[in-house]
Amino acid sequence: MKKFFPILAAALTLFAAGCASESFTAETYEGEAQTIVLDLENTAVEVLPAEGELVRIEYYVSDKRGVAFSLDGGTLTVTSTAEGASVGALPDVEFRTVKVYVPAGIDALSLTTTGENVSLADISAGEIALDVNGGSIAVEELNVGTSLSLTAKNGNISGSVLGGWDDFAITCTVKKGESSLPEEKAGGEKTLTVDCSNGDVSLELIP
Repeated sequence: MKKFFPILAAALTLFAAGCASESFTAETYEGEAQTIVLDLENTAVEVLPAEGELVRIEYYVSDKRGVAFSLDGGTLTVTSTAEGASVGALPDVEFRTVKVYVPAGIDALSLTTTGENVSLADISAGEIALDVNGGSIAVEELNVGTSLSLTAKNGNISGSVLGGWDDFAITCTVKKGESSLPEEKAGGEKTLTVDCSNGDVSLELIP
């Protein structure tokens, strides 16, 4: 297996509006992984399909905020550094956005973040688990082999999932919001678990 390697995308230094003393550098990570775990704070995340077999992650770092990578076997873990959680006024969301390009058919993708939105489009994985506190989840044509778990607090859950009604056993809990899904539905070889507080659920199953 190839080892992971961070790549400086360019000798590019940018200054965030409202944070004149904080400069940001665009960086890129590439490597192989079958399981991806993202544990981030105050970070928006966009997940898209990769063109090849490598995981590719694009992000910004500064002297106050950063992203750390750890590869253990086939599991890649991505975390906000200690300084990256919350240091003074937050910069523009542009500099707090991580883009993740995922190869088709990985074993699992787990993503946790706070304060910003998460979007996924055309991703294929055995298991997908998303947990957002203070932001919304938007998915488009997700393809899961066994299970999909979506949790949002103070945000909405919306989009589409590949699979017919009979393919999924569904559990949906909504507090202070509306839902297009039933609270319970038995049957199906896959599981769809949805938990939303202070937001609405609007998910469509596409056969």
